[in-house]
Amino acid sequence: MSTAASKPRLKTSAMIASIAGDGQATRAAPFGNALVALARERADVVGMTADLGKYTDLHLFAQAFPERYYQMGMAEQLLMGAAAGLAHEGALPFVTTYAVFAARRAYDFIHQAIAEDNLNVKIVCALPGLTTGYGPSHQAAEDLALFRAMPNLTVIDPCDAVEIEQMVPAMAAHHGPIYARLLRGNVPAVLDEYDYRFELGKAKLLRDGADVLIISSGIMTMRALEVAKTLAPERIDVGVLHVPTIKPLDTAAILREARRSGRLVVVAENHTVIGGLGEAVAGVLLSHGVTPAFRQIGLPDAFLDAGALPTLHDRYGISTQTMADTVKTWLR
Repeated sequence: MSTAASKPRLKTSAMIASIAGDGQATRAAPFGNALVALARERADVVGMTADLGKYTDLHLFAQAFPERYYQMGMAEQLLMGAAAGLAHEGALPFVTTYAVFAARRAYDFIHQAIAEDNLNVKIVCALPGLTTGYGPSHQAAEDLALFRAMPNLTVIDPCDAVEIEQMVPAMAAHHGPIYARLLRGNVPAVLDEYDYRFELGKAKLLRDGADVLIISSGIMTMRALEVAKTLAPERIDVGVLHVPTIKPLDTAAILREARRSGRLVVVAENHTVIGGLGEAVAGVLLSHGVTPAFRQIGLPDAFLDAGALPTLHDRYGISTQTMADTVKTWLR
């Protein structure tokens, strides 16, 4: 185990650093590249953003299809209203911003202009949960709770570059509004090791385990797989059920895995423990009379600190090592 003295000195840039670990395989701009590929096949696809094209990888779409790219300026409410208008006219808008701006600043416009009319608008948002160190103004710790509550809206939390690339055409094939979290830049690629295929509304058991079942979404699936490898030498057998679609929830897969006796069930999410995947899974289990030993790993019900991401992930219990230590404590 490395000592504090041996750790690299964290610089300011670490506050917005990639979540990729040292030596981890990555793919550049999976969303931007996948959207460009989709737009080559579908003339109805348009890209829209609120002054964040470079920071949501939508600049690649702008370069490939400038006539189908709409830069709306720092006006997220206008962005959502304009997307609704284009969808009414038969376009397929892919809209990008930061998750905090969609969830807090434009929520009513998404609710009234897009979701109520069940319009075919795809909202794809960067900096989900604790993936930036710039404090509460940029940390979307509660976005899933807010968007889970919105009627007609499908909610997706992808794990890595592999899933994002597969998610984009699946979003286009689904008619109706979607909110998806986004990892941008050089994004880790881990799911290709598991022969993974994204299916909207479906959870996937990535690995089985006799002692612990971690039910996770987003980057926490990446961490859950790392935890399983970390604990394997200690003869702790960890299974991982990846749940990329938060709404609608794959209740059949969750119940099937949670019903197996003798396992601790842990829900891990890059989101506040209020109103996200953990409470959704708990509600499913209780309503069906399934009562395993149950724990949650997630962000606290608090305004989070600013700082370097590795430090914050340790502090709030969502780094690989802190997760592994927590699971071991619960098994004692």
